[in-house]
Amino acid sequence: MSMYAVSDAHSLVRADSVAPVPAKLPVDPWLIDLKKSADARRLFELEQLDVSWDDPTGALWTFMRPRGRPSYNLDLLEDFHAWQRGIIAAFENRPNDLRFLLLGSHTPGVFNLGGDLDLFAAKIRDRDRQALVAYGESCVRILHRNMNCLGLPMVTIGLAQGDALGGGFESLLSFNVIIAERDAKFGFPENIFGLFPGMGAYSLVARRVGAAFAEEMMLGGRIYTAEEMKDVGLVHILAEPGQGIAEARDYIQRSKRRHTGSRSIYQIGREVNPITLTELDRIVQVWADACLQLRDRDLKVMHRLVSAQDRLQGTRQAAE
Repeated sequence: MSMYAVSDAHSLVRADSVAPVPAKLPVDPWLIDLKKSADARRLFELEQLDVSWDDPTGALWTFMRPRGRPSYNLDLLEDFHAWQRGIIAAFENRPNDLRFLLLGSHTPGVFNLGGDLDLFAAKIRDRDRQALVAYGESCVRILHRNMNCLGLPMVTIGLAQGDALGGGFESLLSFNVIIAERDAKFGFPENIFGLFPGMGAYSLVARRVGAAFAEEMMLGGRIYTAEEMKDVGLVHILAEPGQGIAEARDYIQRSKRRHTGSRSIYQIGREVNPITLTELDRIVQVWADACLQLRDRDLKVMHRLVSAQDRLQGTRQAAE
């Protein structure tokens, strides 16, 4: 499969290699024209998102590469806003070229672990409700645009080659199709420190599989296997460990001919069970108020979870 990205010098490079593509390879003039749009050009220059374009299938592949702990730090959220602006700028005049949008992660064993708990704890101690609301509102705007496919006629694919917990699972649920490797884990552990996932989880899970199961997941704090998530309908396709990318490629190939029908069905789903930005913003307000009700012992649990995540990440990096 030919997959390319635009390098810092705006030349065409292979997504799986840092070496330039040989000069004899024809370069799509459209990719060169991206230089004319700052938003579209930046799409391929983001610090914490690795973006590549596969022209034959009309697929834009993106992989998170967050600094430090694989969670949604403020700069990563800004990269996601820029990513969405760049996609719209690049494809608004040729919307039918973008057929599939995929998001995965370069962090071994992790899709994303969710919100920036260090930031949450600091703002809670400072009683800075405005900062908590601003973080939540940033998240739900990214989520809401993704749920609505950025207004483009495409199918979105979330690829979990590792654990998606808390806000990481929330963000994954905003995709039309979720592909998960069998050893990935999923859940909302926020209840262990007295919180709940406040950036779309209840709305998304309840719309897909019912409010009762949404509440069970959030109140119980249990971690689920990929097979369990497939059984209840929150994961659509299972892949063997290490085969997530291959499974995603196969799905794209299988779906090319029925792309119009697929994306139309997902569009109908949004019409039948709409999730408004107003709904998500109201939930963020409830979440921010709940944050300020946490006690010191809850914040200590939050810090222990951060330390455990850091140790796990350090162990994985040492093993690479």
